[in-house]
Amino acid sequence: MTTSPASMSDPAALRQEILRLTREYSRQVHAPFRPAADHDRQPWQEGSTIPYAGRVFTEDEVEAAVASTLDFWLTLGKEGEAFQQELAAFLGVRHSLLVNSGSSANLIAISALTSPKLPDDRRIKLGDEVITVAAGFPTTVAPIVQVGAVPVFIDADPITGNVRCEQLEEAYRSGKTKAVMMAHALGNPFDLAATLAFCQKHNLWLVEDNCDALGCSYSMPKQLAESLGFSENSPGLDDGPDRVVRWTGTWGDISTQSFYPPHHLTMGEGGAVNIVRDQKLKVIAESFRDWGRDCWCPSGIDNTCNKRFDWQLGELPKGYDHKYTYSHLGFNLKPLDPQAAIGRVQLKRLPEFIEARKQNWEILREGLSAQENSLEFALPTHAKAWDSEQGFSWDETGCRTDCSWFGFKIAVKPGASFTRTELAQELDRNMIGNRMLFGGNLVRQPAFVQLKQDRPEAMRVVGKLVDSDQIMNNTLFLGTYPGLTQEMLQAEIDVINAFVSGQEDG
Repeated sequence: MTTSPASMSDPAALRQEILRLTREYSRQVHAPFRPAADHDRQPWQEGSTIPYAGRVFTEDEVEAAVASTLDFWLTLGKEGEAFQQELAAFLGVRHSLLVNSGSSANLIAISALTSPKLPDDRRIKLGDEVITVAAGFPTTVAPIVQVGAVPVFIDADPITGNVRCEQLEEAYRSGKTKAVMMAHALGNPFDLAATLAFCQKHNLWLVEDNCDALGCSYSMPKQLAESLGFSENSPGLDDGPDRVVRWTGTWGDISTQSFYPPHHLTMGEGGAVNIVRDQKLKVIAESFRDWGRDCWCPSGIDNTCNKRFDWQLGELPKGYDHKYTYSHLGFNLKPLDPQAAIGRVQLKRLPEFIEARKQNWEILREGLSAQENSLEFALPTHAKAWDSEQGFSWDETGCRTDCSWFGFKIAVKPGASFTRTELAQELDRNMIGNRMLFGGNLVRQPAFVQLKQDRPEAMRVVGKLVDSDQIMNNTLFLGTYPGLTQEMLQAEIDVINAFVSGQEDG
């Protein structure tokens, strides 16, 4: 089809033709990136690479990006505002603020808690402590150091990958500890009941790094939930009249998301800060995101406070333009509007993506169940065991987790006839994507070793972190993302089963 000369002079018709051709181009070029269940998905060829994760999209996302680019607003605008509202509505939080990455989201979240606009006894000041977990991704922890606070590392459970909550009290220091900040590991919620009770007892902030866990949920008996200040379910969730179930990222004071391609939805680069309840935190977080300014007017809008030239703040003269008044040492961490346009389409896919991740985890677990002598498999927090017929059995706490898995975690048992590295090498030889559990034991990483040498007081470690070392030495994970087809998953299973059986027989 060719565009007529008449339509070439009609901007609306020309735009429509550009978007039609954009969709056609995407259908022809991007077929390998469609969801695995999509009938137009290009079949996987045996012997081809199986990524551990990647972007999953159709022509809808490409059209949205091009349409937004044609408007050429570029900086965060109407698409960003809409996505912020839609994400907050999905989660059931007060506000969501878009940023340019999950790492930036963590930086904004912890920076917000340093604001002088907060009560003095709760504000994180230079040298105050934030409890975190040793096994994980570095930018969960780096912002703690970057704002002048002290990360206090406690150990992780090698089965769940999450924090050992029994060490929280040991890590606490009266008058110094101000917050707990840690991630839900690989889409497995940490023990929120125990962590919330600890934070409530000591009046601490809880920052949930939800970057790997969008679409995970946590439930607990209603009586317990009410004692912790929760009585309502998250939107779209129901676990019966005697229980409260909420998405992860909605239990703490503030939470973070990542929209990097391997994550549950993508904007390319991007992330979000979720303000769960406190409106004041929204204004503060937005200030840190937007240069540290005191003004809360959206870009392109002036004087929503009706006193733009009436403020007197700091040592500035009365009437100094509020749009150029800065109450924080902030950043510019906004994403672009075309990214938000992509994210809005992706958010509509999130329910199907969540289910695909759960199903892919189950397929891998079932397919590798014969290797339990050599391999240790993950369990959701509060689960005691798994079997193919009954699924998970649960502990006596009454709490449950429903995981939208970021990855399928495998640990090589100590008595196995091969090592984690040898298994990883075999996967690489067969072009099967795999990753370590991110940084392993972070205190062993060069940056933190150097930090401890340069400034021993800049971090604190509780215990010997034996289990975090075990994760570092023995653990890897495979993908569960919604671009994995049944054939790809079966190929992974066949390679691992053959390798383990061959090593055991040898």
